[in-house]
Amino acid sequence: MGSVLYLDRGARRQDAPRPGQAEASLLRPGYNCWSVARAERVALLVDAAAYYRAFYQAALRARRSITLLAWDFNSQTQLHFDPVPKGGPPALLGDFLNYLVRRRRGLNIHVLNWDYPMVFGADRELPPLYGFGWTPSRRVHLRYDDTHPVGGCQHQKVAVIDDALAFVGGIDLTVRRWDTPEHCPDEPCRVAEGKSYPPFHDLMMAVDGEAAGQLAALTRERWLNATGKALKPVTASHDPWPSALEPDLTGIDVGIARTAPPRGEAPAVREVEALYLDMIAAARRHLYIENQYFTAPRIAAALEKRLAEPDGPEIVLVLRLLSHGWLEEHTMHVLRTRLIQKLKAADRYDRFRVYYPHIPGLEPECCLDVHSKLMIADDRVLRLGSANLCNRSMSMDTECDMVIESQGRAPVAAAITQFRDRLLGEHLGVPAAQVGAAVAREGGMIAAIDKLSAHGGRTLAPLVDLPHWPEAVVQVAAVADPSEPIALEVLLKDRETGGAPRHERPAWGKLALLAAAIAALFALWHFTPVADSVNGEAAVQWAKDVGSQWWVPLLLLVAYTPACFVMFPRPLITLAAVIALGPWQGFALALTGITLAAVFTYVVGTRMRRDTVRRLAGPRLDRMIEVLKKHGLLALTLLRLVPLAPFAIEGIVAGAVRMKLWHLALGTLIGMLPGTLVATVFGAELEAALSGAGSINWWLVGGMLALLGGGAWGVKRWFGRMERRMSAHGEAAGAPR
Repeated sequence: MGSVLYLDRGARRQDAPRPGQAEASLLRPGYNCWSVARAERVALLVDAAAYYRAFYQAALRARRSITLLAWDFNSQTQLHFDPVPKGGPPALLGDFLNYLVRRRRGLNIHVLNWDYPMVFGADRELPPLYGFGWTPSRRVHLRYDDTHPVGGCQHQKVAVIDDALAFVGGIDLTVRRWDTPEHCPDEPCRVAEGKSYPPFHDLMMAVDGEAAGQLAALTRERWLNATGKALKPVTASHDPWPSALEPDLTGIDVGIARTAPPRGEAPAVREVEALYLDMIAAARRHLYIENQYFTAPRIAAALEKRLAEPDGPEIVLVLRLLSHGWLEEHTMHVLRTRLIQKLKAADRYDRFRVYYPHIPGLEPECCLDVHSKLMIADDRVLRLGSANLCNRSMSMDTECDMVIESQGRAPVAAAITQFRDRLLGEHLGVPAAQVGAAVAREGGMIAAIDKLSAHGGRTLAPLVDLPHWPEAVVQVAAVADPSEPIALEVLLKDRETGGAPRHERPAWGKLALLAAAIAALFALWHFTPVADSVNGEAAVQWAKDVGSQWWVPLLLLVAYTPACFVMFPRPLITLAAVIALGPWQGFALALTGITLAAVFTYVVGTRMRRDTVRRLAGPRLDRMIEVLKKHGLLALTLLRLVPLAPFAIEGIVAGAVRMKLWHLALGTLIGMLPGTLVATVFGAELEAALSGAGSINWWLVGGMLALLGGGAWGVKRWFGRMERRMSAHGEAAGAPR
């Protein structure tokens, strides 16, 4: 499951302080938090309706600066549903931001959005640079952050107003987030792009004072890293805190914890994970957790350690019932199932429960989307933010969480407890005071939840009937949640060990020759006597006649193996298979043939002498060995998706280092799937055009090529940028950092 080592025994569970004695702080800047700063006011916001309204009111007070960090930003986000008077501030986010800069000439707005890969693009707004939809005003600066490792993302959700007020949590200013704590099944306002979406639950924290200034510094650092341009701090001569936003706490220190991947010479930042582990170790009676995911083995190992203690805390984990689509169901939900089963098996003292919020009246394939990232330890520590309980949030993504501690102060402890009861009451459909009374009366959260769940209606239902997944399935699912960045950029280094690096020239000459060849064939087919004797229908019919021979599928199947050694283009074989055998059989044959070719190269690698492999692979060998040994299936999948080394060489090296054969086969299957699918679609369209059944759907073919090419270009661009950055810092390729 993972291992947990507590380097500081002082972070472990402490005895309760004597009356009047203050508790030591759990926060240690530089280890489990970035800084501890004073906030004169702290407000805890539940669900997006409250956050959007508070942001709207605060932004109307902005005079100098609004800065946003986002995983997703959508100009069509509806901030509220009140009537908008003529000439008044719009309710749509993009129009609202443009309105603000027109209204205040000294105001600048900076939005840093994640530069997402195409696989996440279906639910997102096209960037304004494409000329569609919203156009930002001159002083609304929208930029995209593409500085993360492969598989990582900009996941912080931060909004800062005039460096004096900041919002932090799990809610982006985007569509499909707005909801109220009632989470009504038939909420008419819960609509995006004309379609209703499931109820959505998440949290934010608002802070001012020194804490807001620290978060402003964080946004400036992120902007500089992503764009290379510095933002100047601003000084507010006014108070942007909305008058309608009632603070839950005043005059309190707030901790800020981050995750950030390594960057150049700067090491990785893993404060989020350290704080999670320390909070789990410090809990005495209760741990209440809400999270979108639960796939982090080290967090689960820490919880397992506490469950093994006879006097450890009870642990309540609230997750969502259903996944977001087939892919997540077979990756993140597989991983969470394995961890939950292990924790249940370790629960000797019956102190562990996993629930999901049940709302009557929802459609069968619909559930409350628990998107919050919250942990509360007793009445002592409350933390919320953007970090999920998954490996990515501990190491690869940029994250930001906020923490408050009671340190023995009764008013703060009461506020933490009241917030926990408020959340439990929302899920159980009862007032927060009733939850608090039940916890006191029943002696714990679990007994109180069981008691309050008996009334029917909204409730926290146990997450049961967890399927058993074979170990092989779990290993495959783990590809979706890597524990650390994979520095495949080392494979970009030239084979030469000395001399200046070669500068690649654009392939315009090859492209021109290809275009000339296509034009010559077109002219031959249409303007010479060949057109009378050879036509598309005859060619397709000939291919199908040949394809009907029993030996043709076998020939095509084995053709991929010699092709990978002589660098013959595999898509041409796939095109032939599709035209001769049809799209489905051709697609299956292509993937099978490519996988068999990979297995053959692997076997060759296992039988080759080490020095021979070294001569074939060149100076890349040591770096490839390090990557393949350390990351196995995930590394091979990425290598196949982005061909940074020849196909055969990758398989030979994998065999030479005795990588698991099924890792190689499955990684090849997954990594080659997109390109094979593109070749299949093009082959099917080409067959239809040649046979006269229809014309080529160039929109479909172009879209598939754009998806494949755009993804490969984006990953290679990142690799190239990382290589230049490493070279600028004088780092040797593959050196530890």
